[in-house]
This record gives sequence, structure tokens and C-alpha cells, in this order.
Amino acid sequence: MTPPPLAVVVDLDDTLYPQAEYLAGAAVAVGAAATAAGLDGERVHAALVRELAAGSDAGGTIDRALLAAGVPAGDLPALVPPLVAAFTRHEPARLVPYPGVPAALEALAAAAPLACLTDGNPVIQAAKLAATGLEPLLAVVLVTDTLGGRAARKPSPGGLLALADALGVPADRLLVIGDRPGKDVAVAAAVGARAIRIRQGEYADAPDEPRAEAVTGSFPEAAALALVLLAEVVVPARSAAAPSMG
Repeated sequence: MTPPPLAVVVDLDDTLYPQAEYLAGAAVAVGAAATAAGLDGERVHAALVRELAAGSDAGGTIDRALLAAGVPAGDLPALVPPLVAAFTRHEPARLVPYPGVPAALEALAAAAPLACLTDGNPVIQAAKLAATGLEPLLAVVLVTDTLGGRAARKPSPGGLLALADALGVPADRLLVIGDRPGKDVAVAAAVGARAIRIRQGEYADAPDEPRAEAVTGSFPEAAALALVLLAEVVVPARSAAAPSMG
């Protein structure tokens, strides 16, 4: 029988809250900065919204949006940095978690050490987490980019291994909960840990590759299953030479 997990690691974006809400606000901030730079801010905003919808974690998003908005390629070196800064500085006042997330995190935190592993610019991820109001429920938060930029992002195992050390448990005794098979499930598999996949957010329709131990439709459902796994009791196999008590 597989030993029960000793700690839980959760993803942030599209796992605890809908990331589309953050991206919408950041796109508005970029549009305003584009207007201040003498560009057609509405056109830049619309182009950025389309680029973000095509893949929010791809690099060069603002570059592509400017080109799509008709900005000459030669103007990008001067325009991109201030627009990236506007995106990075966006601090939403509030990001509403998915229904039931705060209570589910409280239940998990009461049952086992609870941490968060998230990819992205550390400034941006900190602003997101602060806006959700969920940080007090998480014993440790690690942004993978602090370990080496994009190369350290999931499914690279470095972040999960660092969290295991911080929590004081073997990496293969972690339980990862997240929305992306190619990141959250894959990083768990990389260290021999278990994972629960949630079908919600931008990657809700992504195929289950690699496959998680279970797939749920919401974070509360995933947390309920995690509580069951945390409570599992491992019964050592009786040696064939052991005397029978019957």
C-alpha cells in the first residue's frame, strides 16, 4: 500500500482563484500605459487580451500584442519595457478565490503542513496572493522563479524539493493539488509524489497527461479527497514466518 502523504502543496493560479480576473486587470493597466506612451491604448489592450487568451504564461506576450496592434517592430525596444513594468506593477485590490477555497485550505492546514508552489514573476505572484487574502493559511509559499527564472518553473523538480526540505518531509510524501497536468501533476511525478488534478480555469480542457491519482472539478472536492488520503493508515504486511494468532 502506498504510504499516506505527510504534507500538501497547492498551486495558485487557476487552482485557488481564477487567473483570468488578474489578467483582465493587468491588461487594462497596460492599455493605460500604452495611451500614456502615445499609442492607441484601446487597440493595444484588445490585442493583449487576445494574446493572453492564447496562452497566459508564454513569454513575449506584450511584444506580440504591440505587433498585432500595428506598432512597428523597430519601436518595440523603447515601448516594451514600460508596458512590461505596468503589467508587473498591477496590484489588484481583491482577487476572489473560487467558492469554498478558504474553508478547504483551513481544513487542510489543520490536518497537515500546507504550502504553495507557483510559477511566475515573484512581484506579480506576491500581488496575486495578497489580493486573494489566502496567504495566512499557507505555511510556506515558494515562487519557482526565485530559484532560477523560467528554467526553474514546474515541472522542474527544484521548487518541490525545496518545499519538501522546508516542510521537513520526504519529497515523495507530498501531495500536490493543481490545475495543470503538464506542470502540477508532472512535477509531482518527477519526485515520486502523488497529485490531484482540478479541471478548472484556462487549462480545464487540457488532456490528463501525465495522469494524476485523481481528477476533480473544484478545489473543495480535491481538498476533501486529500483529507481522506492524509488519514490513510498503512498496515505493515505480516511476515510469512510470523505466528498466527488465530
